[in-house]
Amino acid sequence: MDCVTILAQAVGTAGQEAGEESIVPINLFWEQITSLGLLEALTFISFGAVCLFYGWRVFKILVVINFGLLGLILGITIIEMIEGLNNQLIGGLIGMVILAVLSVPLMRWAVCLLGAAAGGILTSGVWYACGLTERYIWAGALIGMVGGGMISFIVFKVAVILFTSLWGSGLVVVGSLALLYIYPETADKVEEMVFTLKWFLPTALMVPTGVGIVLQHKFVKSSKEWDL
Repeated sequence: MDCVTILAQAVGTAGQEAGEESIVPINLFWEQITSLGLLEALTFISFGAVCLFYGWRVFKILVVINFGLLGLILGITIIEMIEGLNNQLIGGLIGMVILAVLSVPLMRWAVCLLGAAAGGILTSGVWYACGLTERYIWAGALIGMVGGGMISFIVFKVAVILFTSLWGSGLVVVGSLALLYIYPETADKVEEMVFTLKWFLPTALMVPTGVGIVLQHKFVKSSKEWDL
């Protein structure tokens, strides 16, 4: 079954989505957002703004951080799967160190993988925002991963700009929503928009990402010394 067929089926069943179990873990996302305090929210916004506009200058650090976090998750998961081993912290730290160290000599490959992942996140966000059936959201993500991966291998700078803009946008959005939730005047309204308007979160993520892509592209063109 090709992607076109899947898309057609998804559109045809979009109206049945209300009766299906939700796949996108909005509750989990919202719990993580609302658990942030004022200082953490401001830190997210500040660091996200730097990544959003100047991620091309610090992309190596971001790559190491991303793969370190991935290694941490994989290490903890592997330890949980092995019977008799309960020290998840040690497993997570080992995985974090291994992937963080490997990402340095394999920087180009790591950036391309992150570019593909960013493309998948964006297209799956579009899928969710359009109200298509969540059961096939992996198809939307797959289209973005293939497109993002191909572009990343062809034009390396595009991969850098894409994933750093999305990374920064995510931090800014999370910090901003957490900040709005802290104040009673806006808390209920923001929560209502997150859970009732499917287009709200994807749009909130994509708009700053687009701004970051445009500005970073302009900055990179004017910087003659930028290189891997």
